[in-house]
Amino acid sequence: MLHCVTSLALLERGRAASAAQLAEHYDVPAAYLAKQLKALVRAGVLSATTGPSGGFRLARPPEQVTLLDVVEAVDGASSFYVCREIRQRGRGAAPPEQCRRTCALAARMAEAEAAWRTTLAGVTIADIVAGLPRGTPARTRALLTRPGRPAR
Repeated sequence: MLHCVTSLALLERGRAASAAQLAEHYDVPAAYLAKQLKALVRAGVLSATTGPSGGFRLARPPEQVTLLDVVEAVDGASSFYVCREIRQRGRGAAPPEQCRRTCALAARMAEAEAAWRTTLAGVTIADIVAGLPRGTPARTRALLTRPGRPAR
């Protein structure tokens, strides 16, 4: 979805791309992509319009959309690691007095996730656009604004 959001940031002001256009552009199933695009609309990352010139566009300037905004819109904000306190189960269970502190693995995973989220929150779609190879924005605009074959 990060690629799709970046591509939408490349469109001229007021232009939109349909789910079918984006699906064709990235060769992904249109139904899958439409579901993800709707999640981005619900999160306020994208806006959607209907009609002949409808489709999806950024809801905010690319300087105001972070990579974390996109990731959390699609995947949710819940932690990607959940400690199940396995250290207290089975034959190898640690005694309760050794489990009063947070599991060392859970603590390190929480630190890693916090660093990952901080990094993603510090990078905007505008930052990504600024780092694209020369010619990519114009090529993407041209491909997304011309009619293509129907999406599968």
